Amino acid sequence: MDDDDRPRPRGDAADALSRESLDSYSQDELSARIALLEAEIARVRAHRDKAAAHRAAADALFGPRC
Repeated sequence: MDDDDRPRPRGDAADALSRESLDSYSQDELSARIALLEAEIARVRAHRDKAAAHRAAADALFGPRC
């Protein structure tokens, strides 16, 4: 069975990151972490927008699902 076929586990990486203590990070490390998270947010938004456009095209061709 491919990894893509398996159900996703509950609680993803973002959930784990939100529970992590930030006390041990320096200001530079926190800035780097913010930049990385902002890049990830942009990537997720782009994927969401692409999926929405794909869905809109399918709805326009076949009609919306009930």
